[in-house]
Amino acid sequence: MDADMHNRLELRGITKRFPGVLANDNVSFSVRPGEIHALLGENGAGKSTLVKMIYGIMQPDAGEILWDGQPVVVQNPKAARKLGIGMVFQHFSLFEALSVLENIALGMDAKIPSRELEARIREVMQTYGLSLDPHRTVATLSVGERQRIEIVRALLLNPKLLIMDEPTSVLTPQEVEQLFTVLRQLASEGCSILYISHKLHEIKALCDTATILRGGKLVDTCDPKHETSRSMAEKMIGGGLKDIVKAEGRAFGPPKLVVNRLATRKGGHFDVPVDDVSFTVRAGEILGVAGVAGNGQNALLDALSGEIRGDDREAITIDGLGIGMMDTTERRRQGLCAVPEERNGHAAVGDFSLADNSVLTARDRLGMVVMGLINSGAARTYTGKVIAEFAVKALGPSSTAGSLSGGNLQKYIMGREILQKPSVLVVSQPTWGVDAGAAAAIHQALVDLASAGSAIVVISQDLDELRALCDTLAVINMGRLSPARPVGDFSVEEIGLLMGGVHGSTEAA
Repeated sequence: MDADMHNRLELRGITKRFPGVLANDNVSFSVRPGEIHALLGENGAGKSTLVKMIYGIMQPDAGEILWDGQPVVVQNPKAARKLGIGMVFQHFSLFEALSVLENIALGMDAKIPSRELEARIREVMQTYGLSLDPHRTVATLSVGERQRIEIVRALLLNPKLLIMDEPTSVLTPQEVEQLFTVLRQLASEGCSILYISHKLHEIKALCDTATILRGGKLVDTCDPKHETSRSMAEKMIGGGLKDIVKAEGRAFGPPKLVVNRLATRKGGHFDVPVDDVSFTVRAGEILGVAGVAGNGQNALLDALSGEIRGDDREAITIDGLGIGMMDTTERRRQGLCAVPEERNGHAAVGDFSLADNSVLTARDRLGMVVMGLINSGAARTYTGKVIAEFAVKALGPSSTAGSLSGGNLQKYIMGREILQKPSVLVVSQPTWGVDAGAAAAIHQALVDLASAGSAIVVISQDLDELRALCDTLAVINMGRLSPARPVGDFSVEEIGLLMGGVHGSTEAA
């Protein structure tokens, strides 16, 4: 029988256990040739485990995988690629000091002469409208261009199934459209696509079918075009989704955080410093900073938090007091709390208990250290409050930070800073890796903090998050910040152009 009469991929009763966790529980679904099939679920729902078994990174404990109607055992990724399964991972595995061509060559199973490989790369790029110079060094490329390397590498194998894991999390809206054009073209040629994303409006726009996982089990298979983003989110979390509640006619107070011509020096070889950044955040206001990853967001947060100390006291002021030369501890005493993007090792120490991690940032504001001695009772009590109010799944304040899942650690870190009631809060990627329900709770906590008079800066790559949460918005590109404007004044297209570096339209009229 012709292979196309079968499903391209079929999973039957796939089960996978880890110690204390049933990651996949009797999961069955199929993907047809030429179908764009979404795989949805909260963090910890079992998506990544399932995809790793399809790609041969791990093996199921029970159930079977059928490929073009035939049972197969996918022993490893090389065997998966031989079948015709390609994968583009969320985190790119590229060597920054090498060229595009060299990176692609390293990822090929068979050794292909350089000239022949370059010809094939150019052919693939021309076929799918992917512009990329094979001789450019990866360090000089944007995130969108880096993703194209991974896509080209996968397409060189002529895949029958392409797995995409959160492919748009670091792209501008314009780059997302270019990616969708490529994926639709691939599907029209018969390639199946398994698409993992938390951006439900993209699922509606792109996908033919959506399989939804919750707690390792398949809970629904639906047509995204007949669903709303909300209905799919509620299937993912198994309950109602709360809207952000903002007080009507919110009035902002006086300027609280004022940044004036802030600049940082270039640190590492690939760091992007900030240059001539100025903005004001008033009491009660939430300012959003949008941008593609790697455009100076980390330098901005480090400069605001005090991890990078400046040489101009007045470059950053809180309530009129210059803090530009203060260290992190002094800035915290002045009311500034911060949450960096990297939670493991930066925002929290994995080997420390949650209570000890609370001492690291809240010791002065909440009196956890008296006469040089840690008040462990106060630390445990406060940590218990964070765990309870932010629904952190942990055994208690003595649990180590490293024992928590990524999403639960993020909830703890956000709660630890928000409940200190800072005068100014600067956060990067506040809901990175948390599920829809937890993200809604974090968003509401930020809105409530602002309503109580705090000034908040939210640095995020998620435009939906920024547009729902923020009062004003600015865009960062190559270390420079556009003027902040009310969030409602921006169109998605304009934000995308600013993220991509078209700064002409940022001038205030």
